[in-house]
Amino acid sequence: MTKRVLLSNDIYKKLTTIRLASKSRIRGHHKGSHRAQRIGSSMDFSDYRAYHLGDDVRQIDWNVYARSEKYFIKRFLDEQEMRVQILLDGSKSMNSQPEKWLLANQLAAALGYIVLQQDDRLQCSYITDTDIPPFRQKGSSAKQQFLHTLMQFPEPSMQSSFVEKASKHLVKGQTVLLVITDALEPIEKLETFIRRLRNYAGDIRLIQIVEQDIHHPTFTGDMAFFDIETEKTVNVSVSSSTLHNYFESKAQHEKQLDLLCAKYGVAKLQVLVEEGFQQSFFHRLKKANWIQ
Repeated sequence: MTKRVLLSNDIYKKLTTIRLASKSRIRGHHKGSHRAQRIGSSMDFSDYRAYHLGDDVRQIDWNVYARSEKYFIKRFLDEQEMRVQILLDGSKSMNSQPEKWLLANQLAAALGYIVLQQDDRLQCSYITDTDIPPFRQKGSSAKQQFLHTLMQFPEPSMQSSFVEKASKHLVKGQTVLLVITDALEPIEKLETFIRRLRNYAGDIRLIQIVEQDIHHPTFTGDMAFFDIETEKTVNVSVSSSTLHNYFESKAQHEKQLDLLCAKYGVAKLQVLVEEGFQQSFFHRLKKANWIQ
């Protein structure tokens, strides 16, 4: 895919008004834009408590003292950062058509952009056969650096297992873990991977990118199929019974994947390549309450 601007300036403007939603406990000790349920020094009032020797006298509420002749101090909710990790699948199957890889890139760009925009900490790992250092930054000032990093990622060409490689990039203590993949690997490998994810984040989300031709194939007759990952060609006579068997196998894979995600507390969202970025992000992600 030729290098180009991932998203238009108008879309980036829209993204400045959107936040990544999460009910997971905010982690970290650094300041961010999220209210954590602990007492600290933000400007968000929590409650009062009686003054104790050693407390900061500047926190005494003199209006309360005037009414009660008792010393009380104001308590405020602390602000802590959200920690978000994005795992981007670099398998060959992610490049079966340019639009598929573009959509994956655009979703990663938008999600990472809003994380940094809200002054949180982002780690984005592109999973390939070569070791590409992950992007690790915090705050709005790193947005352009992140977008530039995404543009430098090579086209997907990994022949290794995505889930096996991705497991080595997992970082503990994340608030939200986002996995962008087509999830075409054997269900046994996916189960091992999905089971591990709950040890690394409180809020885990899997975005499955699907192509229309794979989702609902309409072709019939003698066909030559090229496996982009094994680079082998298979001749198949596509009949109604062949399509029936394919639909059954695909439905079984999707059902097992859904069950695995439900079992291990992973939120799964399927997006179609043909729908494009705006429908996938601004409609599907918003409808799923992943963004606000």
